[in-house]
Amino acid sequence: MAALSVGTLLNPLNSSMIAVALVPLQHSFRVDVATVTWVVTSFYLASAAGQPLMGRLGDRFGPRRLFLFGMLVVAAACVATPFAGSFAGVCAGRVALAIGTATAFPSAISMLRPIAASSGVGSPRLLGRIQIANTSGAAIGPVLGGVLLTFLGWQAIFWVNVPIALLAFVGVRLAAPRDPERERTPLSRTLAESDIPGIVLFIGTLTALLVFLLDLKPQPLWGLLPVAVLCGALFVWRELRARVPFLDLRLLARNRRLMLVYLSFALFNVVYYSAFFGLPQFLQEHGGYPAGIAGLLMFPLAAVTIVVTPLAARSIEGVGLRPTLLAGAVALVIGAALLIFAAATTAAWVILLLTAALGIPYCVVSIAMNQALYASARPEESGVAAGIFQTSRYVGAIVATTVLGLLFTGGTTPAQWTTAVVVATGLAIVHLALLVLVRPGGRDGTAGATAAARS
Repeated sequence: MAALSVGTLLNPLNSSMIAVALVPLQHSFRVDVATVTWVVTSFYLASAAGQPLMGRLGDRFGPRRLFLFGMLVVAAACVATPFAGSFAGVCAGRVALAIGTATAFPSAISMLRPIAASSGVGSPRLLGRIQIANTSGAAIGPVLGGVLLTFLGWQAIFWVNVPIALLAFVGVRLAAPRDPERERTPLSRTLAESDIPGIVLFIGTLTALLVFLLDLKPQPLWGLLPVAVLCGALFVWRELRARVPFLDLRLLARNRRLMLVYLSFALFNVVYYSAFFGLPQFLQEHGGYPAGIAGLLMFPLAAVTIVVTPLAARSIEGVGLRPTLLAGAVALVIGAALLIFAAATTAAWVILLLTAALGIPYCVVSIAMNQALYASARPEESGVAAGIFQTSRYVGAIVATTVLGLLFTGGTTPAQWTTAVVVATGLAIVHLALLVLVRPGGRDGTAGATAAARS
């Protein structure tokens, strides 16, 4: 579990660590502000599209094999990218890094069942360890990135991944349960059963939609909307007719509990990333804090997560999944509403308290949603289900970025921050209402999840 956790932290670490490197990259390659953001966008797009694809491959070829392959891809990409002679080369390296790190979470979720069975440790506690790694990776990213940039330059943001990936590779290679033996099939049959057209249409739909959302300012790319609609329609048509579909839409539609997990998790991440991206920007542009200090003020998120996540795991085992999830959703509404105090003062002690308060619902809801995913997905499709779950995270993050871009067009004033907080609090209320009012799977919609959590 330690090795799996090390591997899973790579994706959130690199999604946040790059934020402090935008200005150095802009100067190194002499590109404008709009262009340099593609080093972030390319990673998000590759991660959002790659997570379910990697999960599908893990279900087919084995999660352990996929994890090991992904760590090698990470190491190779991060050794080579700092030597790229162009900004396009750096973006290509980020895409390869995203694909490599996208193998970790679906593989880890797929390996939880045999690990839990052999160790006697409950799945909530195992998920808690992965959750600590995910949250800590995202929270320490800006701090670690600032240190590496100060002393070693932007290249070190890539190089630091190499020993981490190799450590995860060795640990999983030596200790993880081996994949079940699989029937050897010809390459032609493997390609036919992998539903390549469905995968291409899925990636095309997601890419067109996400690029449209990311480029709403200054001029929306309206031509991408019909492309997204067309690819989406063709994807649905293909998946309903494919003998072995990439995503079994009929089964997914019947699994209302799993659909609720995806929708709730996307909403939750819109709220969270509105604070995670918006607050540092507000602190720098309105509060006058340097980028490094603004990153440090976000650190309580990681500290709170390390303390509260094991308690949340025990709560799931003790009182059940649904009560824990609802308690976290209520705390999310409170934590989002408290951010309004930053409009009145940006004193460091106030910001530290606000980020600590937001850290409580983040870790509680995250581990509860992870457990709901684990309990709702069929074992044979746990990899692709976990991949779509991570895609929901990135969709939420991109929507949050788009909303902040629209709200902060005229600068980050207290009035605009107040508006952003009101929007985030409203979405947190919708998230809570969704969990309270909608009971997937009938009257006992969470009974199966709770039973799985207690087992």
